[in-house]
Amino acid sequence: MLLIVQSVAIQRRLNGFHKQMGQASFVLFPFLILGFMMIIDVSAQRYASADNPFILHNGPSFGFGMAIAIAAYLTLYYQALKTRRNVKLHAGYMLATPLILFESPFSRVIEQFLPWMNFIGSEGPQAVQDTIAISDGMGIFFAMTLYFLDRKHGAPWLVASFFMGLQAIVMWYAPYIPELGPMFLAYAQIPLAVSASVGVGAGALAAWLGWRASSRAKRPQTKVAV
Repeated sequence: MLLIVQSVAIQRRLNGFHKQMGQASFVLFPFLILGFMMIIDVSAQRYASADNPFILHNGPSFGFGMAIAIAAYLTLYYQALKTRRNVKLHAGYMLATPLILFESPFSRVIEQFLPWMNFIGSEGPQAVQDTIAISDGMGIFFAMTLYFLDRKHGAPWLVASFFMGLQAIVMWYAPYIPELGPMFLAYAQIPLAVSASVGVGAGALAAWLGWRASSRAKRPQTKVAV
């Protein structure tokens, strides 16, 4: 909703309101990352308790996939703030953020309503990884189309495509990497207060560093007389 409001505001030349909503994101963004950390914690706790065969197969995949999504959001948000004086790059980095988790709802759409789209055809719990990979592939196709339409300002879509590709590969193969199970079990032992604090801190740090990077770019260079 914030992205939609921001886009409408700048299109209608409501620059002041756009800036206010942008500043509000400094507060909202760390809580977004907090929510992602809580999702990882839920998956880890269910995996540790051997809740059901589905989570035993897919738990580490969900955890590492969400970790990649967090890295993507931190990167895109930082770059959006860093390039806020370049309208096309700033808008691109912000508008690329929803693509990262497009796989989450659309994979369920495929599973429930469009099963014919799962051309990979894995059996059992692995089928959900098929739908996630296909959804990420669709996101990459969309992002790369935007990149080729304007390659000069296409960096945001390349960044988003990289993270979606990485997410698809890691999540699909994670169930077949036994070493990831013990790592996820170890993560489950970390108190939520600790992991949540790390998430909030990472979100706040990305905002602060991005804003500072933009401010440094604004400063005029001083000529030194020889």
